[in-house]
Amino acid sequence: MEIKGHRRPFHELDVDVLTMVVFEEETPENTPIMGELNERTNGIVGSLIASSELRGKPDEITYIHQPVAMRPRRVLLVGGGKKEQSTSEGVRRAAGTAARYLKERGLKSMGFFCRSEWALEPSARAAVEGVLLGLFDVGTYKTQEKDERFLEEIVIAAEGSLDALERALHRGQILAKATNFARNLVNEPSSILTPAELASRAGEMASRFNLDIEILDEQQMRELGMGALLAVARGSDEPAKLIILRYVPEEPRADQRSPVAFVGKGITFDSGGISLKPPKGMEQMKYDMAGGAAVLGAMRAIGQLRPPVPVMGIVPAAENMPSGRAQKPGDVVRSLSGKTIEVINTDAEGRLILADALTYACQLGARRVVDLATLTGACVVALGSVYAAVLGNDEPFLAEVIRASEAAGERLWRLPLDDAYRDQLRSEIADLKNIGGRKAGTITAASFLSEFVQGIPWAHIDIAGTAWLEEKKPYLATGPTGIGVRTLVHLAEQLGQHHPSPTEEG
Repeated sequence: MEIKGHRRPFHELDVDVLTMVVFEEETPENTPIMGELNERTNGIVGSLIASSELRGKPDEITYIHQPVAMRPRRVLLVGGGKKEQSTSEGVRRAAGTAARYLKERGLKSMGFFCRSEWALEPSARAAVEGVLLGLFDVGTYKTQEKDERFLEEIVIAAEGSLDALERALHRGQILAKATNFARNLVNEPSSILTPAELASRAGEMASRFNLDIEILDEQQMRELGMGALLAVARGSDEPAKLIILRYVPEEPRADQRSPVAFVGKGITFDSGGISLKPPKGMEQMKYDMAGGAAVLGAMRAIGQLRPPVPVMGIVPAAENMPSGRAQKPGDVVRSLSGKTIEVINTDAEGRLILADALTYACQLGARRVVDLATLTGACVVALGSVYAAVLGNDEPFLAEVIRASEAAGERLWRLPLDDAYRDQLRSEIADLKNIGGRKAGTITAASFLSEFVQGIPWAHIDIAGTAWLEEKKPYLATGPTGIGVRTLVHLAEQLGQHHPSPTEEG
């Protein structure tokens, strides 16, 4: 697929279809761009608005054939909702909706017009992201009825600097392709994407995108003392791996020599272990490595964008399976930190592998840490599939993470992290239990993880409800969403612009 930018007026684009966003309550009389479009469609747009067939509601699609005074052969109008609420995410959503709609009709070229009211670079970047994310196909293993239709050319038209437009398109492609890279990993069957295969693909990606990589095997983890991670892996015939990716800027700023670490849960299949999950929906438990996939995707983009801050990506990869060797409820495991953990439920395994990975990130010199994990069903109950939960121990750093998510168009909702919740994790025989009671499960899981970050600024993002779509949306297919990739990249770039105080650098 070729993606290019043009500063031509919308009516001069040589494409099969021109896509434009229409907002609610816009008419040819009150909006100049709608007035011009109405003239060039010989009054069709005005007639559709008058008959309420074109209302500008979110995801609404109106298709116009053969406009008389335009080079595009067709016009696709996508509803953008209320104009005053328009954001880059709305642009992303509209572009994705259009791309999916047009692909189904076998068209080859699409133009997308960035309206003059929008800031050029964020809107153009979001448009490219929307198109590429919208065209993601989960049918990798289909041998029949495989959809061979695809868009060959995307033209993004906007007013303003051509250099700025091309810069935005380049960046948008990097972010979208990194997100789709993560989605492809999550979409793989666990019979193929074992911990070893995940490590192998991380290695291939690292060599391609100028990242350093180290992969620890079980013997190396045992020598280090990663008892919590290895306890989870014990029930599987597939050996665990610990993936460590490093991005080092060519000329790191003097105030940015300590790395930020991104840690992602990499359970390539979660049966629940001895605390076996019910069979309904268990096939989706291949997506329990979505946090790890997001970290790998983010590191891919960071290797291309090259912000002036060093970044580590750490993915503990394992399967959680029942067997005669598997950990059992009532076991006590010793983590890398030295803290002992009573295993109450083997299906609360993600926090165990993250405990050792977070400790290791701190040992490697990280001064800020973000972890992502499909960690708790409680998060799905609380926030559904719209928001991911975010918790942490440092207000300024949490604010940075939330700001990055807003720039990325990935919604985070802050939950409290209070010492009062730690009481649920008290154990009679060990330092703490791996699970609390039924109440506040997302918070108690984060409280558990906070024991392993050694007091450095840390944020935990629970993506259990947002990493996998049960039902397709106009702009996204069912299945993996790739959430977290763009947030982490934006965060790395923000931290590269930040001037920490001496105390922040320790």
